Amino acid sequence: MALRITDECINCDVCEPECPNQAISVGEEIYEIDPDKCTECVGHFDEPQCVQLCPVACIPVDPRHVESRETLWQKFQRLQAATKV
Repeated sequence: MALRITDECINCDVCEPECPNQAISVGEEIYEIDPDKCTECVGHFDEPQCVQLCPVACIPVDPRHVESRETLWQKFQRLQAATKV
C-alpha cells in the first residue's frame, strides 16, 4: 500500500528529505506522496520513515493504493533499476 498525507499536515518539512524514494513533494497546500514511488520504505527500512517522524501523525495508508509487501518489494526493485540507468 502506498501512504498518503492528510490535510492535518502542518508543512513542517520533516518527511520530504527522509523519503528514500523521493516520493514526497510539496503540493499546492500540503506535502503529497506519489503512490508510484512510495514503497512504505520496503527495501530501505523496516518502517516508513515519514510515518515515524511525522509530528502530527497525518500519514496513513492510502486505501486507494492497496499493495502487498511483495508488490512493494517489486516496486522498490523497479525504482532501483530505473535509478541505475
